[in-house]
Amino acid sequence: MHTSSDTQVSTKADILAKQQQYLWPNHILYYTEPLPLDRGEGVNVWDVDGKQYLDFFGGILTTSVGHNRPEVNRAVQEQTEKMIHSSTLYPNETHVNLAEKMAQITPGDLQVSFFGTSGTDADETAVLLARIYTGRQDIVALRHGYSGRSAIGMALTANSNWRLGATQAAGISHALNPYCYRCPLKLKYPSCGVACAQDVEDVIKTTTSGQIAGFLIEPIQGVGGFITPPDEYFKIVYNIVKHYGGLFISDEVQTAFGRTGDKWFGIEHGGVKPDIMTMAKGIANGFPLSNTITTKAIADSMVSQGLSLSTFGGNPVACAASMATMEVIEQEADPARSARLGKMLRTGLEKLQEKYPIIGDVRGKGLMQGLELVKDRQSKEPYTEGIKQLFETTRELGLLIGKGGLYGNVVRISPPLTAQEEDVAKALDILDRAFARVR
Repeated sequence: MHTSSDTQVSTKADILAKQQQYLWPNHILYYTEPLPLDRGEGVNVWDVDGKQYLDFFGGILTTSVGHNRPEVNRAVQEQTEKMIHSSTLYPNETHVNLAEKMAQITPGDLQVSFFGTSGTDADETAVLLARIYTGRQDIVALRHGYSGRSAIGMALTANSNWRLGATQAAGISHALNPYCYRCPLKLKYPSCGVACAQDVEDVIKTTTSGQIAGFLIEPIQGVGGFITPPDEYFKIVYNIVKHYGGLFISDEVQTAFGRTGDKWFGIEHGGVKPDIMTMAKGIANGFPLSNTITTKAIADSMVSQGLSLSTFGGNPVACAASMATMEVIEQEADPARSARLGKMLRTGLEKLQEKYPIIGDVRGKGLMQGLELVKDRQSKEPYTEGIKQLFETTRELGLLIGKGGLYGNVVRISPPLTAQEEDVAKALDILDRAFARVR
């Protein structure tokens, strides 16, 4: 018989013991000794022992305007005093106001939203929509991409570390991705002419019926290790997708809301207007919310196929948090500011690359920057042990960062959009001291 304890968990040992006893063992936990966090304020978090850390991973690019943001907290408190939940069966003011806001900031003719609870939810909804609208089944995604932990999400994912169990799904194919640092065609950019983009057409011709429902792309592959395509890649693949009758789906789960600098959404750097866009993570500063936005004409195709609802989608509290988050971004952390701060961060990281040979590549845009670690730059052999050493050292020095990539050798740096110049300078200083201690 299971019983609950009235004893409040307050120590690191208590938390880690219950983690081991009551949570699935395949939860990924950073660090040799996992780090139980207790509270956050702005760009800083504190563990249960009271040690302070500069958070430059932002809950996986989710605390977009910082921890414990007063404006977001106020909006949440005001909404919880009115109504916490109603489901999508009933219109709600925060729900429709947020949908209106999304239509205002997204590119092209994107106008109507379907809110869910996670990026996985949003990507699945986008695939369903593309299939219903076109009447076709084939979806093309990219290698090294990540689309979540559902059955279809894992089938869209092209990274063996994240494809658990039987994840094969009919109608999903994967093309080469534009991984310039490890070009699958062994070519060099820009003399390559972005040849990898043509593989999308080859995949359509050889692994599909020749007419596709859609093509799903992350403007910067997040879990894949912040792999950043050349901007001209997007127009090439967009034209291919349109030629074969597909919808262009931009997965902005990690790249949305000015994260990549200068533009509200990552795909805008490529100069194309998607038919469907998905977003989550930073949309509500930590509250579970996602959105699949499309044109009115495409969304109308769903009606003839049946109705839909979401029990938790469009939750009034999460939508209120999102509205407040958007206001803070517009007032204090707009895309132009993210570009300026991102340039400072990028310049500092490139200086570290000049200093430390194990940094093989620096890539990304705005406040979404990655460092790929290698044993030597000639062979480009992934340096996974170096990542482990770096993480333990940055933790000791008070900096939280992320990691990713097929080989687990990419440092992912993505502070809250509200970070200040002094925060970036502090993070760069800690990284410098940490790299100096990596063997």
